[in-house]
Amino acid sequence: MTEKALRLGTRRSKLAMAQSGQVADAVSQVTGRPVELVEITTYGDVSREQLAQIGGTGVFVAALREALLRGEVDFAVHSLKDLPTARHEGLVVAAVPEREDPRDVVVARDARKLTDLPRGARIGTGAPRRMAQLNAYARTHGMEIETVPIRGNVDTRIGYVRSGELDAVVLAAAGLNRVGRSDEVTDFLSVDTVLPAPGQGALAIECAADNASLIAALGELDDPFTRVAVTAERSLLAALEAGCSAPVGALADLLADGQTVKEMRLRGVVGTTDGSTLVQLSTTGPVPETHEAALAFGRELATEMLAQGAAGLMGERAH
Repeated sequence: MTEKALRLGTRRSKLAMAQSGQVADAVSQVTGRPVELVEITTYGDVSREQLAQIGGTGVFVAALREALLRGEVDFAVHSLKDLPTARHEGLVVAAVPEREDPRDVVVARDARKLTDLPRGARIGTGAPRRMAQLNAYARTHGMEIETVPIRGNVDTRIGYVRSGELDAVVLAAAGLNRVGRSDEVTDFLSVDTVLPAPGQGALAIECAADNASLIAALGELDDPFTRVAVTAERSLLAALEAGCSAPVGALADLLADGQTVKEMRLRGVVGTTDGSTLVQLSTTGPVPETHEAALAFGRELATEMLAQGAAGLMGERAH
């Protein structure tokens, strides 16, 4: 008798289906059970409003979590950057698999790089974080650009460039890699130019907190280095009291000496959307050994950023 299939709750977008499909294969391998995808429509998928207006974090997550709590699905896959920083009663993130490329990328007309864009170039992005950093970069490098707020899936966004409506769009490298469209990237943005969203490129596999056997099985897919890095990044975000509509970038990377990982560096940035003011700081220390230590790592950098005036820049802060 074959074991009953595990039900994986996923959003319906092409990207969500692609990343859920990859997780389904991995879960099938570690559990020996078939995994079926259960498509769930979320408010973030059907609303046409700007993400910053509809509450940012959580709009893609709530419906999946409700399905988990009702027992309609056994586990769910989220893009970690969409997940609210507050813990959810009754649910647990059983695994954070190894992270994809966390960088942002440019898809521009005529295969141009950011620095080759024409004067007055119109660059589309839905993220205040990207706008703040792109505008700051343009200011310090004598470029003239206009950032244009856009929404929609990968096809829609790249379509604005193909149609000539925009000169370029900025997207997450991980998303394009997962849907097999990384060949359309015309420029990879260094994290020194644009720091990614906290948790960008990482996935969270969530299930009911009382399902011990499933938590143990999914735990096989957990990457401890990715988990400690994203925990520190999200702790920084939470301590800045920022919803994902606030212009906060953060990235923790592990610094290795040969094969041994010695230290972790955490960088954070917050700025006004026009790029006129940025608070950008970093800290380096031993790799946190515990979840609590990773949380403290993020909180400490956030405290320094707040002391440097970050609070006044959080105009779009979620209340």
